[in-house]
Amino acid sequence: MPTIERAAHLDLLERLLRERPVVALLGARQVGKTTLSRAVARRWRGPTTHFDLEDPRDLRQLEEPTLALEGLKGLVVLDEIQARPQLFPVLRVLADRPRRPARFLVLGSATPDLLRQGAETLAGRIGFHELGGFDLQEVGARRLDRLWFRGGLPLSFLAPSHRASDEWRRDFVRTFLERDVPRLGGALPTATLDRFWTMLAHYHGQVWNASSFARSFGVSHTTVRKYLDILSGGFVVEQLRPWAQNVGKRVVRSPKVYLSDSGILHALLGLATPRDVLRHPVLGASWEGFALTQVRRVLRARSEECFFWATHAGAELDLLVVSGRRQLGFEVKRTDTPTVTASMRSALETLRLDQLDVVHAGQRTYPLTKRIRAVSAARLEADLRPLRR
Repeated sequence: MPTIERAAHLDLLERLLRERPVVALLGARQVGKTTLSRAVARRWRGPTTHFDLEDPRDLRQLEEPTLALEGLKGLVVLDEIQARPQLFPVLRVLADRPRRPARFLVLGSATPDLLRQGAETLAGRIGFHELGGFDLQEVGARRLDRLWFRGGLPLSFLAPSHRASDEWRRDFVRTFLERDVPRLGGALPTATLDRFWTMLAHYHGQVWNASSFARSFGVSHTTVRKYLDILSGGFVVEQLRPWAQNVGKRVVRSPKVYLSDSGILHALLGLATPRDVLRHPVLGASWEGFALTQVRRVLRARSEECFFWATHAGAELDLLVVSGRRQLGFEVKRTDTPTVTASMRSALETLRLDQLDVVHAGQRTYPLTKRIRAVSAARLEADLRPLRR
């Protein structure tokens, strides 16, 4: 199977390891964390040691973690750290040693919120990096449609056929529900969360409505919120927060919900081929979620910098990136001839945007009006890079 070099992530991890004694590489299961850690180890100048915290043999070595780790030098990799959060206090002690004989790279499939104990224990000593699936910069614009349909999880994208990719993604869903959910604090029937995840797929790109989901499942608002948080904690669902600051209009205040990977979205909806996606009502929402992910990757925008905006009068903006004093707006249109709408003009004026880009499916990037331009999805890296900080 061919491989794809993830140079930008590799360089960033190496920089973090120079700056911090502990670095956490976080991301969904099967997103490539272990493969990337091995690439870091190959380039490391000095000894390296790897522990898989799901391997009984490695766990036996760590029965006395301080004794097992304190004599190691160089790079120490601890894979699946969420399985042994009690290691964090040990890492704090080891990180505070003089001259720091070892650096620790911990890999996890749970968000920092679920690893809060570790983040608090290692405050000031740990750096975080979230690894997503492949992006357009890594696979090339000529494979844009393949990336959109199959998603960015490496084994799905690199599968020899659409059928093999679809089968792999279905297996991923089943394994995540049966194996990973219990470790994320989800003590609930697999069938219940499977149904909830599939229902979310039908609401992909829409504003979260706890009442609607609670009625469908016959449970409370807090219970369906727990379901949502479990999937978010495993990096398979993203919640895009609403922007409500300094705006004198009645605005939507609930988050939008997206499945993190377009390939998993298509698998949950039973869309086995690109033709199935093109004929399904989710087409526009699927394209929107995919394009917004690529925009955020190019800009290297952190989740806390990203919002959507919508008023009860109907004006909206798909993505608002707030970085320092800059406010950048993005709309996504599944067309090759986008036009300026009243909603765009309202967002430009109300949010005082520095610029508004309309990401579309065509091949050209060109101005639409002053401060509004049409940007080709295939040219995102080249056209948005000047906006990166």
